[in-house]
Amino acid sequence: MFGHLRFVAACAAVAGLLAVSATTATAAGAAGPATHDPGPGLQQELEALVHEPGGPPGVIVTFKSHGVTSVYRAGVADLTTGRPPEPYDAMRIASVSKAYSGAVALMLAGWGVLGLDDTIARWLPTLPAAWGQVTLRELLQHTSGLPDYSAEPAFHEVLIADPHHVFAPNELLSFAASQPLRFAPGTRYQYSNSDNIAVALMTAAATGRKYEQLLNDLLYVRLGLYRTSLPKGYKMPPYYMHGYGVRDGLLKDVSTEFSASASWASGGIVSTPRELNAFIAAYAGPRLLSERTRQAQLTFIAGGSEPPGPGTNAAGLGIFRYSTRCGVVYGHTGNTSGYTQFAAASPDGTHSMTFSVNAQITPSSDQTLFDRMRKVEEDAVCALLSH
Repeated sequence: MFGHLRFVAACAAVAGLLAVSATTATAAGAAGPATHDPGPGLQQELEALVHEPGGPPGVIVTFKSHGVTSVYRAGVADLTTGRPPEPYDAMRIASVSKAYSGAVALMLAGWGVLGLDDTIARWLPTLPAAWGQVTLRELLQHTSGLPDYSAEPAFHEVLIADPHHVFAPNELLSFAASQPLRFAPGTRYQYSNSDNIAVALMTAAATGRKYEQLLNDLLYVRLGLYRTSLPKGYKMPPYYMHGYGVRDGLLKDVSTEFSASASWASGGIVSTPRELNAFIAAYAGPRLLSERTRQAQLTFIAGGSEPPGPGTNAAGLGIFRYSTRCGVVYGHTGNTSGYTQFAAASPDGTHSMTFSVNAQITPSSDQTLFDRMRKVEEDAVCALLSH
């Protein structure tokens, strides 16, 4: 009850900022030509990446520095038409979606609606009692020990039988409900897709609002994310970057292979390079969170995102630190059928970037190609931080 009242009051405060936020977003989007240029080296690297054996059909990199946006791309967004990737193309952002649930949870924590030490037992008492003492902080940092529902055979059986099956959010964790914790909460790091499902369910329980509504009210409207959504089904919106994968030895369009509800808050968000860039600049920078909450967010431990990002990875609360040869950025990576993503920003939020390819590239799928892509990502970070 009290958490809901604090949430309503906080939303009223956010509403007062919307006019300013919208004006800022419009001004940034209307900026003139880029004032910095990473040089021909990055463009050549992107061209080489799409021509690597097994390389993605297309890649697009967006930079934003002090309100000025520049775009670099190679290959195609659609093999049928041959058109290039565009910054307004919709795409599946995969596990970068976890940063959005992190943003919602941390904003609510800053307003006192949720506490970082609130437990699953408090907000989600119907989940297994063995999970009850896991805290929001541990979920956000992947130190919860929750078993990963997406690794459960029963979950795979449902997807195989009907890849477009629409899962209810509270159905996802039920696939792992019979499994014990992997380890005592808080004692080690282990990435789990279950963590951010529980995070989103906790935010809904604490506010009395659906998680999708929280995304809209706290992030989409405030940051001008008009092409960003968390759909239930498998369809993509108009004008999208098609995702590709090898099926039966052939390269096929897998953009609509699975229902987004299968990953929900852990990986189901659809956005665009331009809007993902706007989000990560706000979330990785100081714009969205109180100073105290941001200090908690940026308390890092050893742990890598999935797939690993450039440089040395460390895990914060709903965010990762990437220490590259050229400096530090904060952000998140993701991969899903047809897409691999990397989004990051400088600690002050003035420099941000997205790196999106329309193929799933991971160390387990092709280590050589993944290493090549990761090198280009780091070079892109260096280009970003040098201006």
